[in-house]
Amino acid sequence: MTRTAIALFSGGLDSTLSIRLMQEQGIKVQALHFTSPFFGVSPDADCGKYDARRAADMINVPLTIVSLGEEYLEMLRKPKHGYGKAINPCIDCHAYFLRKAKEIMLSSGADFVITGEVLGQRPMSQRRDALAIVERDGGMEGLLLRPLSAKLLPPTIPEIEGWVDREKLPSIKGRSRRVQMRLAAELGVTEYPNAAGGCLLTELTYASKVRDIFDHSEHLKARDFRLLRIGRHFRLDAGTRFIVGRDNAENDLLFANRIEGETAFRWDEGNGPLGLVIGEITEDKLQIAARILLRYTKCEKGSEAKMVLLTGSEDEQFNCVNSFLVEDTEKFRI
Repeated sequence: MTRTAIALFSGGLDSTLSIRLMQEQGIKVQALHFTSPFFGVSPDADCGKYDARRAADMINVPLTIVSLGEEYLEMLRKPKHGYGKAINPCIDCHAYFLRKAKEIMLSSGADFVITGEVLGQRPMSQRRDALAIVERDGGMEGLLLRPLSAKLLPPTIPEIEGWVDREKLPSIKGRSRRVQMRLAAELGVTEYPNAAGGCLLTELTYASKVRDIFDHSEHLKARDFRLLRIGRHFRLDAGTRFIVGRDNAENDLLFANRIEGETAFRWDEGNGPLGLVIGEITEDKLQIAARILLRYTKCEKGSEAKMVLLTGSEDEQFNCVNSFLVEDTEKFRI
């Protein structure tokens, strides 16, 4: 009887090797890739570079891409096991992934779940005790196989029942990838990305922006976090954020992501940045936003500038004096 495994699949070397090890033992594998505003490849993104879809094609495994929604975002706000150095709740994230994988395993009739986790590779989520917590909180006791470190971990049901030959699995540990690279050559895996965290939540400079959303939003929405990748961010007050594009590409993205009721504007002269106000807007806040935006233009300090509101139909105008110093702008920065 052919057994089937659900594989948590990032598209990186470790998850790729885990699948290849199962394929070598005749296990049918279905790859599962999660995407969010912080990681993963969007189902409709341009596949012009190495990503999970290309990696899945290279090892001939079917791939399902799942976009995580508001339930996941709420978990990030108050993780049971806390954060790492930035705002990365790695243990809670991995357990969440496993709960979702278990749902797919049960609905599809698959037999167990595999991951590319390596004992000791990551300081927060891949310690021996953390791996046990993730398995428990994910509801996968006995049915979670980590092929790369299998011989260093307790035997799983797939190994005990003989679905998988434990003796043919490696005992990899630590942060070096030398063993994996040798194994890749043996298994015919010739292309894979360089090692990287891949998750924006691990970046310290990004964490303050995420915390700002957590602190000021009753209901979390994926769009708010996607916008964090674009531009310079400012908090005008509890109900209003302001984003300034850093180049033409970001200006275009901000305008394209504007929704009804939001205010976009730019300086009437030159090819300067676009500003997007999200939330409650008043004349006073619009003036503050305009002064912030003018700090990133060639507008002469102290002069009156004509600003253009981009309404999508007939543009409107308002005037603003370019009076902000650097410190005036910085006190609003997120």
